[in-house]
Amino acid sequence: MSTLIVAALSMIGFVVAYNTYGRWLAKRLFALTDDAKMPSEECRDDIDFVPTRKSIVFGHHFTSIAGTGPIVGPALAVFWGWLPALLWVVFGSILIGGVHDLAALVISIRNKGQTIGQAAGRLISPRAKVLFLIVLALALSVVLAVFGLVIAKIFSIYPESVLSVWVAMPIAVVIGLRYRSGGGLVVPSLVGLIVLYVAVYLGAYYMPLDLAPYLPEDSKFWTPTVVWTILLLIYAFIASVLPVWLLLQPRDYINSLQLFVALGLLVCGLGIASLSGKADLADSAPMIADEVPADAPSMFPFLFIT
Repeated sequence: MSTLIVAALSMIGFVVAYNTYGRWLAKRLFALTDDAKMPSEECRDDIDFVPTRKSIVFGHHFTSIAGTGPIVGPALAVFWGWLPALLWVVFGSILIGGVHDLAALVISIRNKGQTIGQAAGRLISPRAKVLFLIVLALALSVVLAVFGLVIAKIFSIYPESVLSVWVAMPIAVVIGLRYRSGGGLVVPSLVGLIVLYVAVYLGAYYMPLDLAPYLPEDSKFWTPTVVWTILLLIYAFIASVLPVWLLLQPRDYINSLQLFVALGLLVCGLGIASLSGKADLADSAPMIADEVPADAPSMFPFLFIT
């Protein structure tokens, strides 16, 4: 079966679900209205609560969601064939993932931007608040540790990737200051996007940032992975205490532009490959795999956490 047909049917399914089931959830179940007060207005402090343009908020949320999990998960799910992974990504997103994220967002909005744990304390009981906060703390600790270690290992193994990631930080600050001063975003966004792609090229061919030559050769502790992990944790702390408009929002916004360009190129490549007869799913992976790698976990429940 042509990959283009499968991709087109999946996209049609998402569009139909968004305009039918999604509209029903928004209007009937959650009763969303255009004139509802947002926490960014009610609790405005210009640090964590800041009224922001829709395009920046969308980019901020899109990049935050399109992280390692949604990218690596489906790639791992192909262990069991492309059909189970496809069905779970499409129907799981429509019936479970999208509903969960929308519900969490609505609950937070209607409780002045509080976390689920804080909202549970007010709506359920103080004990529920404590339990939720404990679970959230443990989950966030695991996620932060795993993602930090994964990125640190990537930086260590592929030093060519370092420059483009860190260059995004000063670009984000410039865009944040520009937006804060009331300036337009079209020109800074285009310039920032071009600089990011130039940084990708320079990092890949001329400026790989490898820490190994600067660390003790016989040290078992001071390895590139450990140093990058420490630097990433320091960055995470600094980013979390700065005003959201200065780094986090513009960083995710400019990164979302990269993602949109990549998605556009991916769709174009898919179309060209399909029209040339070189994008048959059977050539990539079986519909349902008869054999999986010996060290692969069972499909249930691993598939459903991708």
